[in-house]
Order: sequence, then C-alpha cells, then structure tokens
Amino acid sequence: ASRPRPIHNSEPACPSVTPSSVATSGIMSEDSNEADIEMWKIRKLVKGLQEARGNGTSMISLVVPPKGQIPLISKMLADEFGTASNIKSRVNRQSVLGAITSAQQRLKLYNRVPQNGLIIYCGTVLTDEGKEKKVNMDFEPFKPINTSLYLCDNKFHTEALSELLQADNTYGFVIMDGHGCLFGTLAGNHREILHKVSVDLPKKHGRGGQSALRFARLRLEKRQNYVRKIAELTTQHFITHDRPNVNGLVMAGSADFKNQLLQSDLFDIRLQPIILMVVDVSYGGENGFNQAIELSADCLGNVKFVKEKKLIGSYFDEIAQDSGKYCFGVKDTLMCLEMGAVQTLIVWENLEVNRHVLINNQTQEEHILHLTEEQEKDPKHFHDKETGVELESTEKGSMLEWLANEYKKFGCTLEFVTDRSEEGSQFVRGFGGIGGQLRYPVNMAEFECASDIESCASGSSDDEGYI
Repeated sequence: ASRPRPIHNSEPACPSVTPSSVATSGIMSEDSNEADIEMWKIRKLVKGLQEARGNGTSMISLVVPPKGQIPLISKMLADEFGTASNIKSRVNRQSVLGAITSAQQRLKLYNRVPQNGLIIYCGTVLTDEGKEKKVNMDFEPFKPINTSLYLCDNKFHTEALSELLQADNTYGFVIMDGHGCLFGTLAGNHREILHKVSVDLPKKHGRGGQSALRFARLRLEKRQNYVRKIAELTTQHFITHDRPNVNGLVMAGSADFKNQLLQSDLFDIRLQPIILMVVDVSYGGENGFNQAIELSADCLGNVKFVKEKKLIGSYFDEIAQDSGKYCFGVKDTLMCLEMGAVQTLIVWENLEVNRHVLINNQTQEEHILHLTEEQEKDPKHFHDKETGVELESTEKGSMLEWLANEYKKFGCTLEFVTDRSEEGSQFVRGFGGIGGQLRYPVNMAEFECASDIESCASGSSDDEGYI
C-alpha cells in the first residue's frame, strides 16, 4: 500500500495479467506508442478478469465515477456487510464477507476518488487446478469513467472497462461550405461540436456593365478572407503545443471550399500528414457533420489497420532486400535485443510464450527460457543438459508482459500488431509472431557458429578433442 503507483494488486486472476503501470494520463498522451502499450495492458487485464470464475456470489466489482464520494461508498459497503451476514450458507457467507472486507481495505488507501474514477475488484476465484485464490486489485482507469457500479456475482464485471477501450482515438472534422463552417471531434460514439462560423458571401451574379469586374474582384477578395479565417481557426482548434491534438482530420463540404483550403498556403503544414480523407456532403452544419461521420466510418476504422500494414510492409522490404537489418523468432530477436541492435520491436499481441527464470541449486547458475505451452509439457527443458539435475523455477510470467515493461531498457520502440491484415497474418504464421527492424546489419549465422564453438570448447577436456 505504500507504493507510489495507483495500482495495488494481490494475486492477480491470471499470472500473465499483472496490471502494472496500467494507469495512464489518457489516450491523447505525448507518445502514442506508449498509449498503445498501455491499451494492450488494459486489454490483457480485462481478458484475465473475464475468464476468472468463483463459487457463489463472492466476487465484487465496484466502479466509482470521478465525482463519487469515498464516505458514501464506505457506508454502502458497511450496509452490504450487515446484509451479507444473514446469508445461510456458511461457506458462501464467509467468502462474501471476506470480499467486502477486502474492498473496504482497498478503499481506505484513497482519501478521495482519483481524477479518472476508481475501479476495485475483490473476491475468491477458482484456479485451473480447482484451488481457491484471493484476488484483490484497485486502480485508476486511463480515462474518466462515467459509470457507477456495485455487483456481487460469480464473475467480475468488466463492461465499463471494455467500453473505454472502444473509444481510444479522437478525430477532427471540418465541415465547410459557402454558408459557414463547423469544427467538431469524434471519439468512439461521442461527438462534440467545438465551434461554428456563419458567413454571408456575395453570389456570382452581380451588377452588369462596367461594374462587373469590380464586383467579381470584391467577391474573390471576400472568399479569400473566408478561407484565411477558417485556416486560422483550424490551427487554433486542432494544434496544441505545436502538435496535432487529434489522430486524424476529415475535411468535408458541399462546395469547392474544402479543396481551396487544403491547397492554400494558409493551411497549417503540421495538419497535412493527418488528413485522412476529403468527403463531399449534401448539407452544412450539424447535418453535414453527421453525414461526414457516416461517409468516413470505414476510413476511421482502418487507421490502425493502415498503420499496421505500413509497419509490417517496411519490415518485409528489409527481408526482400536481404539487408541483414532484420531478425525474427524468439531466440534471434531476444539476442539482438540484448545487443541493443533492435530499433523497432514488432510483436503479435496474442503471442503465447512464457518467460521462465530457472536456477541450478548445485552451481547456482541461472537459466532464462522462453517456452510455449506445448514446450512446457516437455520435462527436458527443466533439467540441466549436462548433469540432468532438475532446475528450480524462481519466476514465471508472460514474455509479452515482460517486454512491455522492459523494452525501454533496450533503447527500442515496441509495436503490437494483429493477425487481421494479410501482412499481419503472414508475419504471425511465417515469422513466429515476433521480429525486429535493426539499426545495423547483424549476421545471425556467425553468432550461432560462435555459440556452438564455445559450447564445444566448454564441453571438451584436456585429454579429448584432438584428432
């Protein structure tokens, strides 16, 4: 409880779902790469909690919104404790009372509800071996949570967390036509109108005769001033601290103004790279905003998809050119990682590999193995190759969880990919779901030969090895 981080965890439901450093300042953090990793940690946590099951109604899910009051929640738990004392089944009664007591202890760690709210999970879960294990965790979600929940059940309720995961990106919209302009944002299912501008531009048909050129010139001047004003407002709304504050920008409108704005020198060059698409809508204002959201739905859904295809595509380009600046497979990738050669570490988000730290009690030598579930069934991995002595396991955990916590020490960036794209599927099936782009070429064959020579030298004695 004395630790300065906002996560307090005791015996998580699944060993690979330790919610360390889950709280984050929000999706729009300065480093989108770190935000993606925090999102992955939350998804793993939710998955582990969803799979946990217990006996009776001894698993408590408590969600407190940001404006909740700790004294009121404490009083509610005290009332629930009194009610639970009347449960007839002795085993169930003790489990429920124990879970409520744990929730009360967790609540005492907070003087007030954190800025984004508070989530507490307490209860007794059943392990794969049929044994009971206590689970107690409390943390602040990475974004404000507007749900209030208290439930006793035979499972943990993670619906509120799952909803937060769906709305992870914010997109900006500019709806511009000859009558005015609207600036808005879309995050998940929540849309917000930032600003509206109305304008009264002169029509094309002015006076005839000698005044026609003068009227045309005045009309053109007013249109240029309108484009200038909208360009300034676009920068004002979508640039914060010299960088875009949205993940993408959609330009929409019924006339040619949107194209004039994009082609104009007045449009901020910092926003050019995040333009996702330009759409034609039949209306202006709020109706045009709704129509633009519908027309760009497929594009917005594919932003991460496109990013993933580019990332794996550049990795495949290195392999096609045979530049030597790539690695794949668990063994080679971790070897390059230790050397500090990896610039971008690419990992499949569902890679099922566990990291084992084993120790030889006779020699006190430490071994680190990375095994799949199938390999873990083979006892030879847990015995010394030379002496046959059984190795003692001192630590076991998900390799992905370890990489997510330790990747910064190796000076690389970590990217999680899925197998939903064609490139992603090829990466998972053909390259083992883990690989990296290197800073400089590394010849893996030389390292393998060197390790073989070392093992031969260590295995030979003074009397042997001569031909």
